[in-house]
Amino acid sequence: MKNRKLGRASDQRKAMLRNLATSLVMNRKITTTQHRALELRSIADKLVTWGKQGDVAARREAAKVLFNVKDPKTGKTALQILFEDIAPTYVERSGGYTRVTKTVQRSGDAAEMAEIEFV
Repeated sequence: MKNRKLGRASDQRKAMLRNLATSLVMNRKITTTQHRALELRSIADKLVTWGKQGDVAARREAAKVLFNVKDPKTGKTALQILFEDIAPTYVERSGGYTRVTKTVQRSGDAAEMAEIEFV
């Protein structure tokens, strides 16, 4: 099995992962369930790779994943933050742009929680 189903239909799963990816780019660090974080890791690494390429084709591919949300503090969109702020910091790095750290269990349903952040 290539991807985890995460208890959702494919369109809902894709939308959820896009939301998580956009939040990760905007905030640099988010807390979610462990399985969602592990799925998000591959998407986030692809986004940074596209950001490092920096050409129009890579920008269009990243725009397919990220939602067009503006940061109220800086006025930049998620795509601008990825290409102008995040990707240039990883020019010398060849992979492994994110870190998943396990945290406590969620009290409501005892789900394993994790933080995912850019290294």
